[in-house]
Amino acid sequence: MAEQTNPAATAFPAPKISLPLGLDLLRTISGALICLEIVFGGLVWVLVASSNVPVPLLQGWVMFVSVTMFCCSTAYLLLFLLGLAERIDTDWNFLDMFYHFIALLFYFGAFVLEAATTAARTVPLNTTAPNCLIRPTSNIITFMDKRQYNINVVATIFAFVVTMCYACSMFMGFRRWRK
Repeated sequence: MAEQTNPAATAFPAPKISLPLGLDLLRTISGALICLEIVFGGLVWVLVASSNVPVPLLQGWVMFVSVTMFCCSTAYLLLFLLGLAERIDTDWNFLDMFYHFIALLFYFGAFVLEAATTAARTVPLNTTAPNCLIRPTSNIITFMDKRQYNINVVATIFAFVVTMCYACSMFMGFRRWRK
């Protein structure tokens, strides 16, 4: 007599995915937001790296977050584009919401630190005596020329844009997860 196998031991439940797989993902708002997160996150990375990092303690975190989230978002997008999410049994709706929540927290901190670095710029009191400074209003003093200051302003703006992209992705992921 042949021994019957338990069907529960040989079958896996289907993963919970609300996002489409393959190139159809790019036609959704969530797919477009992930692409924007990658593009603007890469711009933050390049801009902070090109500003000669005047405050390494603050901007080191900005660099860490921008590089890490750039790599994680790229891997996350590839996971869906290549259809690998279908082969991994997990609640992808929860993971989507949780990933974007963590990324939102990290990028919000990076945005605040980049804004603090940019706002801490001190300008000389007059151009004839460059060593005379206006009394700083905070404990952080950064010496940046106009070019570095402009790069940091643009990096701050893009960090805010990426933060908002992650917030929208988290909100949409939360709605998918609660359905």
